[in-house]
Amino acid sequence: MTISANGSHRQDPGTHLWDLNLKHLQAFLAVADTLSFTSAADQLGSNQPTLTRAVQRLEEQLGVPLFLRTTRQVSLSPAGARLRDRLQELLPRLTQALDPEPVSPVLRLGFSWLLPDGWVHEAIVRFEQESGARVELHRRDDRWAGADRAAVDIALLRGHPPADRMKVTGLGTEGCAAAVPHRHPLAGRPWVGWAELAGQPLVTNAIGRALLDSDGPADAERSRIVHCANFDECLESVAAGRGVSVMPDLVLRRNLHPAVEFVPLRGAPSIPLSLIRPAQGAHPLADRFTEVTRRVLLSRRARRPAPDPGRGTGAGRVLAGH
Repeated sequence: MTISANGSHRQDPGTHLWDLNLKHLQAFLAVADTLSFTSAADQLGSNQPTLTRAVQRLEEQLGVPLFLRTTRQVSLSPAGARLRDRLQELLPRLTQALDPEPVSPVLRLGFSWLLPDGWVHEAIVRFEQESGARVELHRRDDRWAGADRAAVDIALLRGHPPADRMKVTGLGTEGCAAAVPHRHPLAGRPWVGWAELAGQPLVTNAIGRALLDSDGPADAERSRIVHCANFDECLESVAAGRGVSVMPDLVLRRNLHPAVEFVPLRGAPSIPLSLIRPAQGAHPLADRFTEVTRRVLLSRRARRPAPDPGRGTGAGRVLAGH
């Protein structure tokens, strides 16, 4: 408060903003990312009325509408778009400045096979910006990607997650592709049916075994399954003509081996994808990384056009965002 020369009281510029706090700004950014009060409330672990009040309070303090609302959709106003762009840069810095820990904490993210395209890297960057922590990537060639052995703090898991001792957050599913030797009869085809793999020798690692245990081709000969310890062995075994393999369909977009061709699989079971971390004694930032990942996925899904039902493997497109 300032007293002018004539004795009147005048509000200092910007002092009305002291009634705001970080929760108002985080609420705004969540809605700006998802363009949905319901989705934003879900990812923040809040509820829609609380989130609506927080955004309305911010709009009242700033004196401008931040969102344009209709009965069918929510969109950013010009002022809202400007504020979103500024806060995406400034809020992580403010959060980091308020952190009393002088050394950046580290979160170890385990994975097997390959990281999914695009959205995982976006989630890592955003998490590091917002938390001030650093993510270390650890490839682990075992079923639970190291999360069950405390070798990592959180793991990106393909396949069915462990039933106990772990907190599991489902992220969606991926489709499948067949990996076949370069001169194999299935090579060069636009797609392969899941049932066509029944008579083929199969090369598997942890993910392939998980699929075969529950959803494998009915006539697969278990004596003709080549078990591998990791992704590299699996790929080289296919290249050597030991058999064909089932892999996440992201291999269709990567040139991984000159002697292996990747063909879309139709009718194959989709591959569940989830984040897992210990139910007890988890890293204090593991849940936060999970929340950021879900927010990135929600944002990408909102921006993505409706899928073409005539393409791909159906459920495996839930995670797209390459």
